[in-house]
Amino acid sequence: MARFSAVLLALFAASAAVAAPLNQRAGLGSIQCNIDRFKIVTTLAATGSAVKKIDTTDPDTATAVTAAQAGLTSAGDGIKTIALALVTGGSPPADARDQVQKGLTDAQTALTGITDPTVNATLAAAQSKLAAAIQDGNDVVADCT
Repeated sequence: MARFSAVLLALFAASAAVAAPLNQRAGLGSIQCNIDRFKIVTTLAATGSAVKKIDTTDPDTATAVTAAQAGLTSAGDGIKTIALALVTGGSPPADARDQVQKGLTDAQTALTGITDPTVNATLAAAQSKLAAAIQDGNDVVADCT
């Protein structure tokens, strides 16, 4: 996840660096849009780190954590597709946006299904990070039209 995050941060930094001289038709968006894009990348990485901290001794919890990680990976892959489209001058593909949304929803569903009381604190932290990532995704949709 760290290497993936570094790549995405570099891509978004590059898009933000060239955003000022280019118009919005190039797909790079406003400053607020680029801030939102940066935030979804960073909160997604923070969510992944928080999910990794959940104790997976309980088999049901382990299964849910694996499913949450798969959802986060899928969301990250969607973000990567969007970032690559932006830095190559294209428009963000709608199916990649849908992939991000589905990945975040899948991760949320998986974490909600964890019932092991011994992981309450780490689970709450992961859910909080995920909620922030979902909000950041909603902000991208709202501000990057």
